Amino acid sequence: MKDLSTLRSDFPMLKNNPELIYFDNGATTLKPQVVIDAVTDFYTTHTSNVHRGDYAIAALNDRLYDEARSSFAKLLNCEAREVVFTHNASASLNQVIYGLSHGFLHEGDIILTTEAEHASNLLPWFRLVKEAGVEVKYLPMNAQANVDLEAAKELFTPRVKVVAVAMVTNVLGSILPIKELSALAHEVGALTVIDGSQAVPHMKVDVKELGIDFLACSAHKMCGPGGVGILYGRYDLLEAMEPVFMGGDMNARFDAGCGYELKHAPTRFEAGTPNIEGVIGAGAACEYLLQIGLDEIHAYEKELRSYFMEQMKQLSNIQVYNPDNEYGPITFNAEGVFSQDAAGYLSARNIAVRSGNHCAKILHEIIGTDSTIRASLYFYNTKEEVDACVAACADITLENAIGIFF
Repeated sequence: MKDLSTLRSDFPMLKNNPELIYFDNGATTLKPQVVIDAVTDFYTTHTSNVHRGDYAIAALNDRLYDEARSSFAKLLNCEAREVVFTHNASASLNQVIYGLSHGFLHEGDIILTTEAEHASNLLPWFRLVKEAGVEVKYLPMNAQANVDLEAAKELFTPRVKVVAVAMVTNVLGSILPIKELSALAHEVGALTVIDGSQAVPHMKVDVKELGIDFLACSAHKMCGPGGVGILYGRYDLLEAMEPVFMGGDMNARFDAGCGYELKHAPTRFEAGTPNIEGVIGAGAACEYLLQIGLDEIHAYEKELRSYFMEQMKQLSNIQVYNPDNEYGPITFNAEGVFSQDAAGYLSARNIAVRSGNHCAKILHEIIGTDSTIRASLYFYNTKEEVDACVAACADITLENAIGIFF
């Protein structure tokens, strides 16, 4: 296994903040110089719109934009025409849910999901409960948000039309059995809508091998710029789906009689001027990760997390909520200290973590608390940083946490 922490020199944020221990990668990741250069180069040497200009730099940007689409197709093992660029994973999920609500979903249809989902993969479905009369049911999970597949099989009836789950949950790092859930869904004529935000940056995700129908992720969680979402959809499904936004470039023609014809996917879903520099930067980030190797990233992070977890479990003042999961963040609380106060104490020790409910506001039904600290890792983190964080966690007391404010 490669020591990927040697790649820290690629990240200006780490050079410019040498004391920072950045353990908030589940929220967003740091950006390597190659991504920064791609965005800066667009602004400084070849700014133009895309798919509209008949001059040299416009043609260059057309090529770079389309190459980014091909990079993500390579990453996910799909066709380039099955990759749609959106604003973020939330926009991608909303596009799918809007599209399915027009012609595919009907009153009484069932959406299977989990209580561990991020708001972006629950609230749009909740809206359909009110607007379209669909039902939401939850797959059975244990205390660490792992699906009980055998018990779940009983829920797969002909009324089930969608299985909407995260491949890796964003609080507890539970890895769901996507291939098995996809097979069960397809047996009853249902589709799978997968939130890949916490999976795609960290492991190899083959949408064809897993049988995924739709998958959403965000570039900013995988070393890319903000404001770029990636939506994978089976081409036949994309072609049959209505876009959320209508506007320039996504239409083939329209007339004064209110008639219009849309272009084929993926263009039909990319109305108006896109985040061109963001997409180009996202393409650079995608190629950067492919060069490192997603299997290498997965192996390194898994080992680092195991090292972290074993030390955290030894601390008498720390309660860890996902001690048996092998991947994702380490989620914990300090005894007698509110999570945000504890996170503030860690911040005073130059350790960046996230506290609160992490946009998973019904997860408390599983873990019994609605506020935790989340330490999320990426390949540029080190064992030395883990040691420093564990030492700081050992010192979290109510007195110490409050003391930083006085």
